Amino acid sequence: MTDDFDPQSRYGRKHAAKLQRAAASARAGAGAGVGSPDDARDPDEPFVGWHFVRSRRWVGYFAIAVVFAIVCALFGMWQWDRRNEAVRQNEQVAQNYDHTPVPLDQALPEASSWHDEQEWLRVSVTGHYDVDAQLLVRNRVHNGQPGFEVLTPLVTDDGRAFVVDRGWVPTGNAQDAPDHVPAPPSGEVTAVVRLQESEPRIPGRTDPAHTDQVQSVTLSDVAKKVDTPIWTGAYGELASESPAPTEARPLGWERPTADTGLHLSYFIQWFLFAAGGFGFLAYVMVQEYRNLNQDDPEERERAQERQRRKDAKPKTDAEIEDDLIEARRV
Repeated sequence: MTDDFDPQSRYGRKHAAKLQRAAASARAGAGAGVGSPDDARDPDEPFVGWHFVRSRRWVGYFAIAVVFAIVCALFGMWQWDRRNEAVRQNEQVAQNYDHTPVPLDQALPEASSWHDEQEWLRVSVTGHYDVDAQLLVRNRVHNGQPGFEVLTPLVTDDGRAFVVDRGWVPTGNAQDAPDHVPAPPSGEVTAVVRLQESEPRIPGRTDPAHTDQVQSVTLSDVAKKVDTPIWTGAYGELASESPAPTEARPLGWERPTADTGLHLSYFIQWFLFAAGGFGFLAYVMVQEYRNLNQDDPEERERAQERQRRKDAKPKTDAEIEDDLIEARRV
């Protein structure tokens, strides 16, 4: 080994001790004139050349790199799936949001009818609003302000009611309820709504007793509070109603933005992380090869060539500043 090689700078004490034993054994064998330095090499001496990569330690490194790459790939594919879902939703909004209204009994022939591709589909329904069965959905936030969404059953000629979400109203100033809920049109009304699937129950929450409030638009629970049979597969967010109400209706919804988010960027990043893991492993492997084989004449020539190229590069401002500071210290 060369005199300026400090194995402890790159390896642990145990590995350094092996290198030192190997060097001492080689010197002893050469001094005694017995055999060659290779014959006197310590059996525990680390591999030379590229044979060290077959050691148990490096097999473990490879295994860790593979596991890391698999985990990164799984996260990357998860982000890819989320992007595809966002693309699908955008396409569905574009197809359904301004679709010519479909009669309700055609879109939802059964009370429990629902298909995922029907989200945002515009449907028309005619009947009269049952204001006495009107409900308020709690904890609905708009622009950071708490409030309620107003659910009003629209009873059709066949005696069933379709739940219409007429919009959002703010929480009152003095009570946990709206100060005022705008009244819907009276008499026969034709409403155009955009379909939404029944919401799941919120774990750990129940509807406040003896009130007209519910925690979510869970239609199976809404059905228990409405005397008229209702559609339980879907409800509708109000788009328009005719005749128009006599007072301003609750605040409606904005069109969903066509945005796929950062999922594609995250997908690429996760696979770059996987490749970076192997790149780092390759860098460490090369560094260990150079240290274990630094007495090889060919490796010495390569090291000298690397040093010449490094010295030939113009110094950076930081390096010049470091040299000036070191000169002042001397």
